[in-house]
This record gives sequence, C-alpha cells and structure tokens, in this order.
Amino acid sequence: MSGLVVIGAQWGDEGKGKITDFLAEGADVVVRYQGGNNAGHTVEVLDKKYKLHLIPSGILYDTKLCVIGNGVVIDPKAFFDELSYLEKEGVKVSEDKLIVSDRAHIIMPYHKLIDRLSEQMRGNKDIGTTGKGIGPCYTDKHERTGIRVCDLLNKETLKEKLEINIAAKNRIIKEVYGGEELNFDEVYKEYVEYGERLRPFVKDTSVVLYDAIKSGKKVLFEGAQGTLLDIDYGTYPYVTSSHPISGGVCVGAGIGPTMITNAIGVCKAYTTRVGKGPFPTELFDEMGDYIREKGFEYGTTTGRARRCGWLDLVILKYAVRISGLTSLAITKLDTLAGIEKIKVCVGYELDGKVIDYFPASLEDLERCKPIYKEFEGWDNSVEGAKTFDDLHENAKKYLRFIEEYTGTRVSIVSVGPNRSQTMVINKF
Repeated sequence: MSGLVVIGAQWGDEGKGKITDFLAEGADVVVRYQGGNNAGHTVEVLDKKYKLHLIPSGILYDTKLCVIGNGVVIDPKAFFDELSYLEKEGVKVSEDKLIVSDRAHIIMPYHKLIDRLSEQMRGNKDIGTTGKGIGPCYTDKHERTGIRVCDLLNKETLKEKLEINIAAKNRIIKEVYGGEELNFDEVYKEYVEYGERLRPFVKDTSVVLYDAIKSGKKVLFEGAQGTLLDIDYGTYPYVTSSHPISGGVCVGAGIGPTMITNAIGVCKAYTTRVGKGPFPTELFDEMGDYIREKGFEYGTTTGRARRCGWLDLVILKYAVRISGLTSLAITKLDTLAGIEKIKVCVGYELDGKVIDYFPASLEDLERCKPIYKEFEGWDNSVEGAKTFDDLHENAKKYLRFIEEYTGTRVSIVSVGPNRSQTMVINKF
C-alpha cells in the first residue's frame, strides 16, 4: 500500500466501511474524497457497532490520521453531531487525528430545504435523495456560488457570500417551491459559530497528503456510495452528485494519479440498491426477502429497505473497467449460506440479442433480462472460516468464477460483520 483506493463496485452499501476499517490497520492516513453525510458506513469491532456518515472509517484507530478531502461536501451540524456520537462511544477525536480541507464546500440550510422541496415537486418522478442537501451543494459548487470551509473562517467573506446566496435562494424557495424563506441573521450567526468550532481541524489537506505519500507513508482512500451511483457512469439520474469511482480520488483529494498504486472494488456476494431505477437481477419473491432479512439490508443513513437480487457480473466487470480495479473484496458471503441453488448474472438479453455490457440508457437497461449461471450453495460453516482453504468447496468455486469472469483477483473475503471475520486470500 502506498496510495490504495477502496471503492464500491455496485450501487453502494457494499461494506466499504468494514473493508476500509480492516485495511486501515496497515495505513497511516485514511481519506474521504467525495460525497457527504448521505453516506453510511457500519463498522463492527468485537461486540460493538459504529455508524459513520462523514468521518473516515479509520477514525476507530487511535494512531491514524483521518482526512476529509476537498471533494467532500460538509454539513457542519452533522460533522459535530458525529464527533459527539464518537466521543460518547469512547472514540477520542482531536485535530491531531482528524483534519478537514479548507477547499471543501459547505452544505447550507437552503441546500437541505431545496433538496426536500424539489423532491416533493417531482412527485412520483422523485430521484430518492436523502434530503441532506448534497446535490444542491454540488450544484452551487459547479455554478461557482458555493461557500467553502475557508469562507467560514472569515466573517466578512461569509457575510458577503451568504447575503447574495440567501437572497437568491429565498426567491427560489418562495416563488418556485412555495416554501418558507430563511432568515439571513439566524443562518449567518449559526455558521460563524460553526466556523470557529471547525477552525482547529482545517488544513490544506492536499499538502498533507502529498507530503505523507512522498515520505513513504501508506494512504488509504475511502469512497462513499458506489460505481453505479457515479454522476457520469451510474444509472443517471438515479445517482449521487459526485464521482465515487477511482477517478474521483485525484480531484477529490488533491493528489496526482501516479500516487495511486492499487484500487480495490468492494462487492457483495449478491446485489442490492436503494431508491429508484432499473435493477436487472432484482428478486421480488421469497428469496429476495430471505437475502434482505439475513443480510440485514436496511440503509445505515436512511433505514430504508434495500432492494435485493442475485450477483450481477456484468455490473462488476463494468466497475473493474471504469475504475481500473486491481482486486476485489467480496463481502457477505455468509448471507448466501443455506441457499440450495445460487444464481449469477453473466449477461443480458436485450431485444432478443445477448449483450455483456452495461447500457447507458435506462430505457435499454429496463428491457435487459438477466442470463444466469447456477451454482450449488454452501452451508453456514463459512462464517467460521479464517482462510480460503477453510471455505466450503462450493463457496471457493463461486469466488473463482467471479475472478475468471471479471479477470480480476479476489483479494479479501468477508464472512460476517465483525472486523475479525475478514480474510486476505491474495496480495493486493
């Protein structure tokens, strides 16, 4: 590991938090490079569960530096709420352990309000956002009207920008959506206070990361969401507003591509997604319910039930290509235990033709019918496996086929929620 990237290779919720936490033991620095508190990473250590949304998963180690990069959008209230949560759980967080980019953009109250109001206006055509203001914040960033962390630290700069933004957003809130206008003085006072509280954590994180890598330190980059939620390569418009793929690391963390040495794609042994949009291998029967309940497939951030289906290798091969994945981490192999016959999608039938690629058009994807290969299942013995050799023979065959189809080796296998239920089976 020098610059190692961990990304989601499906629709998010693949277990990136657990894999990042596991890999963080060998890292010096752990970095979030995109997204916001719409992400949810659950990490289980011994008999305790931690739910993280904005702060990198490496925070559970005392000796790791955690970095929130410039590509992340930050809700200060959510940030400090998460710090309080961690402190109550016995995790000490200080400015020596956690730093925030001065270039990261700030989620403001009008972002959250517009997010909710716009979803309401869409009606049954809604995107299914978390309502946390992520999209509107990224909109302002690219419209060049955003407020950054460095702006919070300068009262006059914040006042000037906020006056302009509040006036513009209030017109949208009232005249477009029929909502209640925000009060400038209240917002200004609240965010000046956030700026002062945030000040000790703020650094030029790009410099910190450059110096760390140049000095030989091991840096782990943690993505939020997943490949199929990428703003360009996901199932648009049912996507997030940033780049969860490995290409997002350089821009979102402020490092050059030569500083990335490996990229690990995290993938469940089956497929899930939250929200709307096509899902070729989705199961609408008792099997889908079985996987959901056994895998506890409910969102960390929203609590929403996840849609469940068989593993889709067309998607996984797509993720390998888009992010240049050098290896895979397969999670929740234990969830499939006890199923007699397990199916894997190896292609799509589209209008009578067999294809092995992932279409850009949602209309085309909706018409895709999965082509399955069937495997014999395995028993619950996988939960106690410590090495590849300990796995049930059918589980080994399953993993080998994933490697064969994607042309990418499986480096890590997770057979349970705990940090200890993780095995490295190949070097990465």
